[in-house]
Amino acid sequence: MTDVEHINPYDGDKRDKKEQVAAMFDAIAPAYDFMNRAMTFGLDRLWLRALVKTVRRLSPVEIIDLATGTGDVACAIAASIPGTTVRGLDISEGMLAKARARAKERGLGSRISFSCADCLATGLPDACTDVITVAYGVRNFADIAAGYREMFRILRPGGHLAVLELSRPVNFFVKPLYAIYTRWLIPAVGRLVSGDSRAYSYLPESIAAAPAGNDMTALMTAAGFSEARFKRLSFGVCTLYQAYKE
Repeated sequence: MTDVEHINPYDGDKRDKKEQVAAMFDAIAPAYDFMNRAMTFGLDRLWLRALVKTVRRLSPVEIIDLATGTGDVACAIAASIPGTTVRGLDISEGMLAKARARAKERGLGSRISFSCADCLATGLPDACTDVITVAYGVRNFADIAAGYREMFRILRPGGHLAVLELSRPVNFFVKPLYAIYTRWLIPAVGRLVSGDSRAYSYLPESIAAAPAGNDMTALMTAAGFSEARFKRLSFGVCTLYQAYKE
């Protein structure tokens, strides 16, 4: 197991990580989208566009968006690729309620469906989708390797995986500023806005401990994926990973 799998949202809580993560996202669901915009200074829009552009080039018919959250990625993909259908899965009913409202508001309800499911054991049939996307969710998995094995199972031969994940910057000048921002400012603002005193402290801790770069692509390769690769975005604050199933 990787280091991040031993980091839980709530210290001293006897629930397993999956239950804690679900409870955390239920708690912060009302503030989640606002906090994403605020804490990334809007860069999350650029990262989303990079992901959507990657998926659009693949011309998929069916897409599964794991850890779909409030449906931001699922809706952006459905709006950008006419004719495709998107299925979003998440363990937080609070986040899914916002996702369903977003899809309805944008008139995408006929091409997007949302279900509450564990990303490590989706219950979906083998080889049932052309593309899998995951945005900012992998580091929250209780077992990242198992998550990738499940993705490999449900992806069709020739299908592609695209993962966006927050990561530590590699730029020498950005690193100290990033450390101050994530360790002190994000938790303080998160407590004020979301009302959850722990969620936005868990965020920088999980980013720091999560596998990144070659360590992340090694997990993809071990799960069976081919040509796993990555591209750092915004000085490495976010990373886009890609792989495919032969």
